Amino acid sequence: MARHRIPVVLVAGFLGSGKTTLLNHLLTNSSGTRIGVVVNDFGSINIDAMAVAGQVDSSISLQNGCLCCTVDASGMDALLDRLTRPGTDLDAIVVEASGLAEPKEMIRLILAASNEHVSYGGLVDVVDAAEFENTRLAHPEIDRHLAYADLVVLNKIDRLEGQVSAELAETVGRLSGGKPVLATERGRIDPSLLFDPRRAPEENVARQLSFDDLRHEHGGHDEHLHATYDSVEFRISQALHPRRLMHFLDNRPPGLFRLKGVVYFGIPGHTQKFTVHTVGGFLEVRRSRWTEGEPRETQLVLIGTALDREALLTALHSCAEDDPDSVDPQSMLRILRHVEP
Repeated sequence: MARHRIPVVLVAGFLGSGKTTLLNHLLTNSSGTRIGVVVNDFGSINIDAMAVAGQVDSSISLQNGCLCCTVDASGMDALLDRLTRPGTDLDAIVVEASGLAEPKEMIRLILAASNEHVSYGGLVDVVDAAEFENTRLAHPEIDRHLAYADLVVLNKIDRLEGQVSAELAETVGRLSGGKPVLATERGRIDPSLLFDPRRAPEENVARQLSFDDLRHEHGGHDEHLHATYDSVEFRISQALHPRRLMHFLDNRPPGLFRLKGVVYFGIPGHTQKFTVHTVGGFLEVRRSRWTEGEPRETQLVLIGTALDREALLTALHSCAEDDPDSVDPQSMLRILRHVEP
Protein backbone atom coordinates (compact mmCIF):
# COMPACT_ATOMS: atom_id res chain seq x y z
CA MET A 1 0.00 0.00 0.00
CA ALA A 2 1.36 3.40 -0.97
CA ARG A 3 2.21 5.67 1.91
CA HIS A 4 -0.11 8.65 2.20
CA ARG A 5 1.12 12.19 1.67
CA ILE A 6 1.37 14.33 4.80
CA PRO A 7 0.13 17.91 4.30
CA VAL A 8 2.48 20.64 5.51
CA VAL A 9 0.41 23.62 6.66
CA LEU A 10 2.19 26.95 7.12
CA VAL A 11 0.79 29.25 9.81
CA ALA A 12 2.03 32.84 9.51
CA GLY A 13 1.05 36.23 10.88
CA PHE A 14 2.58 39.18 12.66
CA LEU A 15 3.56 39.11 16.33
CA GLY A 16 0.59 38.77 18.63
CA SER A 17 -1.91 37.73 15.97
CA GLY A 18 -2.68 34.44 17.71
CA LYS A 19 -0.66 31.85 15.79
CA THR A 20 0.31 29.84 18.86
CA THR A 21 -3.24 30.00 20.19
CA LEU A 22 -4.50 28.59 16.89
CA LEU A 23 -1.83 25.89 16.95
CA ASN A 24 -2.71 24.86 20.49
CA HIS A 25 -6.38 24.73 19.49
CA LEU A 26 -5.54 22.40 16.61
CA LEU A 27 -3.48 20.16 18.87
CA THR A 28 -6.16 19.86 21.53
CA ASN A 29 -9.11 19.45 19.15
CA SER A 30 -7.73 16.91 16.68
CA SER A 31 -8.74 13.72 18.45
CA GLY A 32 -6.94 10.69 17.03
CA THR A 33 -4.93 12.79 14.59
CA ARG A 34 -1.15 12.92 15.03
CA ILE A 35 0.33 16.33 14.27
CA GLY A 36 4.00 17.11 13.89
CA VAL A 37 5.01 20.67 14.69
CA VAL A 38 7.84 22.93 13.62
CA VAL A 39 7.91 26.01 15.86
CA ASN A 40 10.01 28.90 14.61
CA ASP A 41 10.32 31.32 17.52
CA PHE A 42 12.24 34.55 16.98
CA GLY A 43 14.37 35.30 20.02
CA SER A 44 16.68 33.71 22.54
CA ILE A 45 13.86 32.34 24.75
CA ASN A 46 11.66 29.87 22.94
CA ILE A 47 8.35 30.78 24.57
CA ASP A 48 6.20 29.38 21.74
CA ALA A 49 7.89 25.99 21.93
CA MET A 50 7.28 25.81 25.68
CA ALA A 51 3.63 26.71 25.12
CA VAL A 52 3.07 23.61 23.01
CA ALA A 53 5.47 21.30 24.85
CA GLY A 54 3.90 18.00 25.82
CA GLN A 55 1.01 18.35 23.38
CA VAL A 56 2.71 17.25 20.18
CA ASP A 57 3.87 13.95 18.80
CA SER A 58 7.05 15.31 17.22
CA SER A 59 8.35 18.79 17.88
CA ILE A 60 11.30 20.65 16.36
CA SER A 61 12.01 24.15 17.58
CA LEU A 62 14.27 26.69 15.88
CA GLN A 63 15.75 29.60 17.82
CA ASN A 64 17.58 32.85 17.11
CA GLY A 65 16.33 33.50 13.62
CA CYS A 66 13.59 33.42 11.06
CA LEU A 67 12.84 30.11 9.36
CA CYS A 68 12.88 31.56 5.88
CA CYS A 69 16.25 33.22 6.50
CA THR A 70 18.17 30.51 8.31
CA VAL A 71 16.87 27.35 6.63
CA ASP A 72 17.32 26.76 2.91
CA ALA A 73 15.61 24.02 0.92
CA SER A 74 18.06 21.34 2.09
CA GLY A 75 17.56 22.46 5.70
CA MET A 76 13.79 22.20 5.34
CA ASP A 77 14.26 18.75 3.83
CA ALA A 78 16.11 17.68 6.98
CA LEU A 79 13.27 18.91 9.17
CA LEU A 80 10.64 17.15 7.08
CA ASP A 81 12.73 13.98 6.90
CA ARG A 82 12.84 13.88 10.68
CA LEU A 83 9.10 14.33 10.98
CA THR A 84 8.27 11.76 8.29
CA ARG A 85 10.74 9.05 9.21
CA PRO A 86 9.25 5.55 9.71
CA GLY A 87 7.51 5.26 13.04
CA THR A 88 6.32 8.84 13.39
CA ASP A 89 3.03 8.02 11.66
CA LEU A 90 1.92 11.65 11.37
CA ASP A 91 -1.28 12.84 9.70
CA ALA A 92 -0.25 16.50 9.32
CA ILE A 93 2.67 18.85 9.90
CA VAL A 94 2.11 22.43 11.02
CA VAL A 95 4.90 24.98 10.66
CA GLU A 96 4.31 27.95 12.95
CA ALA A 97 6.40 30.78 11.53
CA SER A 98 8.05 33.61 13.35
CA GLY A 99 6.07 36.83 13.28
CA LEU A 100 8.89 38.25 11.16
CA ALA A 101 8.87 35.48 8.57
CA GLU A 102 8.37 36.22 4.88
CA PRO A 103 5.44 34.06 3.68
CA LYS A 104 6.59 33.87 0.06
CA GLU A 105 9.93 32.41 1.08
CA MET A 106 8.30 29.90 3.40
CA ILE A 107 6.06 28.68 0.60
CA ARG A 108 9.12 28.35 -1.61
CA LEU A 109 10.88 26.21 1.00
CA ILE A 110 8.00 23.75 1.21
CA LEU A 111 7.46 23.50 -2.54
CA ALA A 112 11.20 23.06 -3.09
CA ALA A 113 11.49 20.27 -0.52
CA SER A 114 12.40 16.90 -2.04
CA ASN A 115 10.63 14.76 0.56
CA GLU A 116 8.19 12.57 -1.35
CA HIS A 117 6.03 11.90 1.70
CA VAL A 118 4.73 15.45 2.10
CA SER A 119 2.52 17.80 0.12
CA TYR A 120 1.85 21.51 0.41
CA GLY A 121 -1.06 22.09 2.76
CA GLY A 122 -1.44 25.82 2.20
CA LEU A 123 -0.51 29.07 3.92
CA VAL A 124 -2.79 30.19 6.75
CA ASP A 125 -2.29 33.88 7.57
CA VAL A 126 -3.53 34.82 11.05
CA VAL A 127 -4.63 38.44 11.41
CA ASP A 128 -5.32 40.26 14.67
CA ALA A 129 -8.69 41.86 13.93
CA ALA A 130 -8.50 44.26 16.87
CA GLU A 131 -5.04 45.56 15.93
CA PHE A 132 -5.26 45.30 12.16
CA GLU A 133 -5.04 49.02 11.37
CA ASN A 134 -2.16 49.57 13.82
CA THR A 135 -0.35 46.52 12.43
CA ARG A 136 -0.84 47.78 8.91
CA LEU A 137 0.67 51.16 9.83
CA ALA A 138 3.69 49.54 11.48
CA HIS A 139 4.05 46.78 8.87
CA PRO A 140 2.62 47.91 5.50
CA GLU A 141 3.99 44.67 4.03
CA ILE A 142 0.94 42.93 5.53
CA ASP A 143 -0.91 43.77 2.30
CA ARG A 144 1.64 41.76 0.34
CA HIS A 145 1.59 38.92 2.85
CA LEU A 146 -2.18 38.57 2.62
CA ALA A 147 -1.92 38.15 -1.13
CA TYR A 148 0.16 34.98 -0.61
CA ALA A 149 -2.31 33.40 1.81
CA ASP A 150 -4.51 30.46 0.90
CA LEU A 151 -6.72 31.05 3.94
CA VAL A 152 -6.98 34.15 6.14
CA VAL A 153 -7.98 33.62 9.78
CA LEU A 154 -9.38 36.88 11.12
CA ASN A 155 -8.72 36.29 14.80
CA LYS A 156 -9.97 38.09 17.95
CA ILE A 157 -13.15 39.09 16.15
CA ASP A 158 -14.95 39.16 19.52
CA ARG A 159 -13.17 42.42 20.32
CA LEU A 160 -14.96 44.28 17.50
CA GLU A 161 -18.49 45.46 16.89
CA GLY A 162 -20.47 43.55 14.29
CA GLN A 163 -20.47 46.22 11.59
CA VAL A 164 -16.76 46.94 12.08
CA SER A 165 -15.88 43.24 11.84
CA ALA A 166 -17.91 42.86 8.62
CA GLU A 167 -16.13 45.83 7.06
CA LEU A 168 -12.75 44.48 8.16
CA ALA A 169 -13.51 41.05 6.71
CA GLU A 170 -14.35 42.73 3.41
CA THR A 171 -11.10 44.73 3.47
CA VAL A 172 -8.99 41.68 4.28
CA GLY A 173 -10.76 39.68 1.58
CA ARG A 174 -9.99 42.38 -0.97
CA LEU A 175 -6.31 42.57 0.05
CA SER A 176 -6.00 38.78 -0.18
CA GLY A 177 -7.44 38.71 -3.69
CA GLY A 178 -10.65 36.92 -2.83
CA LYS A 179 -9.10 34.21 -0.66
CA PRO A 180 -11.39 32.69 1.98
CA VAL A 181 -11.57 34.72 5.19
CA LEU A 182 -12.57 32.90 8.37
CA ALA A 183 -13.58 35.14 11.26
CA THR A 184 -13.01 33.57 14.66
CA GLU A 185 -11.95 34.15 18.24
CA ARG A 186 -9.11 32.54 20.20
CA GLY A 187 -7.99 30.68 17.07
CA ARG A 188 -10.95 28.32 17.12
CA ILE A 189 -11.16 26.79 13.67
CA ASP A 190 -12.17 23.28 12.73
CA PRO A 191 -8.99 21.19 12.21
CA SER A 192 -10.65 19.31 9.34
CA LEU A 193 -10.64 22.55 7.38
CA LEU A 194 -6.85 22.25 7.15
CA PHE A 195 -6.22 18.50 7.10
CA ASP A 196 -8.07 15.20 7.07
CA PRO A 197 -8.75 13.29 10.29
CA ARG A 198 -6.87 10.06 10.93
CA ARG A 199 -8.03 7.10 8.88
CA ALA A 200 -7.95 3.50 9.97
CA PRO A 201 -4.70 1.63 9.17
CA GLU A 202 -6.38 -0.66 6.65
CA GLU A 203 -7.77 2.21 4.59
CA ASN A 204 -5.95 3.36 1.48
CA VAL A 205 -6.10 6.71 -0.29
CA ALA A 206 -9.13 5.75 -2.35
CA ARG A 207 -11.06 4.69 0.76
CA GLN A 208 -10.23 7.94 2.51
CA LEU A 209 -11.47 9.92 -0.44
CA SER A 210 -14.74 8.05 -0.83
CA PHE A 211 -17.76 10.33 -1.07
CA ASP A 212 -19.41 9.08 2.12
CA ASP A 213 -16.24 9.54 4.15
CA LEU A 214 -15.67 13.04 2.85
CA ARG A 215 -19.26 14.02 3.50
CA HIS A 216 -19.12 12.61 7.03
CA GLU A 217 -15.89 14.45 7.71
CA HIS A 218 -17.60 17.82 7.36
CA GLY A 219 -20.97 17.02 8.83
CA GLY A 220 -20.71 17.43 12.59
CA HIS A 221 -18.37 20.09 13.91
CA ASP A 222 -19.51 22.13 16.89
CA GLU A 223 -20.43 25.64 15.82
CA HIS A 224 -19.85 26.88 19.36
CA LEU A 225 -16.24 25.77 19.27
CA HIS A 226 -15.20 26.46 15.70
CA ALA A 227 -15.54 29.21 13.15
CA THR A 228 -17.93 28.00 10.46
CA TYR A 229 -17.10 27.24 6.86
CA ASP A 230 -18.91 25.75 3.91
CA SER A 231 -18.55 22.41 2.17
CA VAL A 232 -20.16 21.42 -1.11
CA GLU A 233 -20.39 17.83 -2.35
CA PHE A 234 -20.41 16.94 -6.05
CA ARG A 235 -21.02 13.49 -7.47
CA ILE A 236 -21.63 12.50 -11.09
CA SER A 237 -21.50 9.20 -12.99
CA GLN A 238 -20.68 10.88 -16.29
CA ALA A 239 -17.06 11.33 -17.30
CA LEU A 240 -15.54 14.81 -17.03
CA HIS A 241 -13.83 16.61 -19.88
CA PRO A 242 -10.25 17.39 -18.78
CA ARG A 243 -10.09 20.81 -20.45
CA ARG A 244 -13.37 21.92 -18.92
CA LEU A 245 -12.27 20.73 -15.49
CA MET A 246 -8.93 22.54 -15.81
CA HIS A 247 -10.79 25.70 -16.80
CA PHE A 248 -12.80 25.39 -13.58
CA LEU A 249 -9.65 24.78 -11.52
CA ASP A 250 -7.85 27.71 -13.16
CA ASN A 251 -10.77 30.00 -12.37
CA ARG A 252 -11.64 28.94 -8.86
CA PRO A 253 -14.31 31.16 -7.27
CA PRO A 254 -13.53 33.46 -4.33
CA GLY A 255 -13.70 31.72 -0.99
CA LEU A 256 -12.75 28.24 -2.23
CA PHE A 257 -9.91 26.89 -0.07
CA ARG A 258 -9.69 23.15 -0.73
CA LEU A 259 -11.02 20.72 -3.33
CA LYS A 260 -10.42 17.00 -3.02
CA GLY A 261 -11.73 13.73 -4.33
CA VAL A 262 -11.55 11.39 -7.31
CA VAL A 263 -12.20 12.15 -10.98
CA TYR A 264 -13.21 9.87 -13.84
CA PHE A 265 -12.26 11.09 -17.32
CA GLY A 266 -12.92 7.86 -19.24
CA ILE A 267 -10.76 8.92 -22.19
CA PRO A 268 -9.08 6.06 -24.07
CA GLY A 269 -5.71 5.48 -22.43
CA HIS A 270 -6.73 7.50 -19.38
CA THR A 271 -9.46 5.47 -17.72
CA GLN A 272 -7.63 5.16 -14.39
CA LYS A 273 -8.82 6.81 -11.20
CA PHE A 274 -7.38 10.31 -10.75
CA THR A 275 -7.21 11.65 -7.20
CA VAL A 276 -7.29 15.45 -7.21
CA HIS A 277 -6.30 17.75 -4.37
CA THR A 278 -6.11 21.53 -4.40
CA VAL A 279 -5.30 24.04 -1.70
CA GLY A 280 -5.34 27.68 -2.73
CA GLY A 281 -3.61 27.80 -6.11
CA PHE A 282 -1.76 24.49 -5.58
CA LEU A 283 -2.92 21.44 -7.55
CA GLU A 284 -1.80 17.84 -7.10
CA VAL A 285 -3.04 14.85 -9.11
CA ARG A 286 -2.33 11.17 -8.46
CA ARG A 287 -3.21 8.12 -10.54
CA SER A 288 -4.40 4.81 -9.10
CA ARG A 289 -6.56 1.82 -9.99
CA TRP A 290 -10.25 1.39 -9.42
CA THR A 291 -10.98 -1.39 -6.95
CA GLU A 292 -13.25 -4.26 -7.93
CA GLY A 293 -16.85 -3.15 -7.87
CA GLU A 294 -16.00 0.51 -7.36
CA PRO A 295 -18.19 2.78 -9.53
CA ARG A 296 -16.43 4.78 -12.25
CA GLU A 297 -17.60 8.22 -11.23
CA THR A 298 -16.41 11.59 -9.97
CA GLN A 299 -16.73 12.40 -6.27
CA LEU A 300 -15.53 15.80 -5.04
CA VAL A 301 -15.79 17.88 -1.89
CA LEU A 302 -15.18 21.63 -2.05
CA ILE A 303 -14.37 23.53 1.15
CA GLY A 304 -14.22 27.25 1.80
CA THR A 305 -16.09 30.29 3.10
CA ALA A 306 -19.18 31.99 1.66
CA LEU A 307 -19.36 29.49 -1.19
CA ASP A 308 -22.15 29.80 -3.77
CA ARG A 309 -23.29 26.18 -3.79
CA GLU A 310 -25.55 26.41 -6.83
CA ALA A 311 -22.94 28.26 -8.90
CA LEU A 312 -20.28 25.69 -8.00
CA LEU A 313 -22.49 22.73 -8.88
CA THR A 314 -23.55 24.34 -12.15
CA ALA A 315 -19.92 24.96 -13.10
CA LEU A 316 -18.92 21.39 -12.27
CA HIS A 317 -21.89 19.86 -14.12
CA SER A 318 -20.80 21.84 -17.17
CA CYS A 319 -17.56 19.82 -17.13
CA ALA A 320 -19.47 16.59 -17.90
CA GLU A 321 -18.73 14.75 -21.15
CA ASP A 322 -21.35 12.43 -22.71
CA ASP A 323 -18.96 10.72 -25.14
CA PRO A 324 -15.47 10.41 -23.62
CA ASP A 325 -14.41 7.99 -26.37
CA SER A 326 -14.54 10.89 -28.84
CA VAL A 327 -12.35 13.20 -26.74
CA ASP A 328 -8.84 13.86 -28.03
CA PRO A 329 -6.37 12.19 -25.59
CA GLN A 330 -4.17 15.29 -26.02
CA SER A 331 -6.70 17.17 -23.91
CA MET A 332 -5.29 15.30 -20.89
CA LEU A 333 -1.91 17.02 -21.15
CA ARG A 334 -2.73 19.83 -18.74
CA ILE A 335 -4.01 17.31 -16.18
CA LEU A 336 -0.98 15.08 -16.61
CA ARG A 337 1.30 18.04 -16.02
CA HIS A 338 0.23 17.91 -12.36
CA VAL A 339 0.53 14.14 -11.95
CA GLU A 340 3.41 13.09 -9.74
CA PRO A 341 6.03 10.93 -11.49
